[in-house]
Amino acid sequence: MNLLELGVNFFVSLFALIDPIGNVPIFAAATSGDTPPQRRLVAFYIALFASLFLAFFYFTGLGLLQFFGISLSAFRIAGGVLLFLLGLDMSRTDFMEGFAAPETVAAAAKGTAKQAVRAHARRRFERIVVPFAMPLLIGPGAISTAIIQASEAAKHGAAGYAVGTVAIFAVGLVTLLAFMLADPISRVLGKVGMAIVVRVLGLILCAMAVQFVLVGVSDATHGVITHSVAQPYQKPATKP
Repeated sequence: MNLLELGVNFFVSLFALIDPIGNVPIFAAATSGDTPPQRRLVAFYIALFASLFLAFFYFTGLGLLQFFGISLSAFRIAGGVLLFLLGLDMSRTDFMEGFAAPETVAAAAKGTAKQAVRAHARRRFERIVVPFAMPLLIGPGAISTAIIQASEAAKHGAAGYAVGTVAIFAVGLVTLLAFMLADPISRVLGKVGMAIVVRVLGLILCAMAVQFVLVGVSDATHGVITHSVAQPYQKPATKP
């Protein structure tokens, strides 16, 4: 695999796993009530965190998991539990109100307008970084892909690591641009539409969380859960 193939394969794999386009409605729901400047800054924080977090695991992931004695199966199960809790929260009637905490409003009211936007964005980021940024965006699949690609990059030396780093931050840039679409989506759906989307996405996230746990248990137990249950649903083949 040459450097170009390494970079392209890494970018495509991360883009498919992070799925920034598919997570736009969830980001819009999680930042409901924010002004466009606040939402753009939160999107920047999320994209930057995702890029730095992936880069961290790209260079140190395998050694870090080995140091703590954590398998990817255990990480997948833990991520599934966090996603399930998020899905339950999104199914509640007060989910969106919970993001607008009184201390957030108070902090945003102080200082200049620019300082207020930054203060609000930091508070919002602190509230949704887990489990939205990790493990919803950066799950075991993205982390394991970064570790595998790092082993391929090592064959090319410093140039290989540089190409992988560029691919990671390119995905982060695409994620930022995708989350910028949250503003028009929120305006089109309105408050009632966003509430409906939040409930539906909560159910979907709960199902995704169960899938994470099933795959993690299947990988860890080797056969207790059948392959057909652990893998995503596939349309049955039609009879000729």
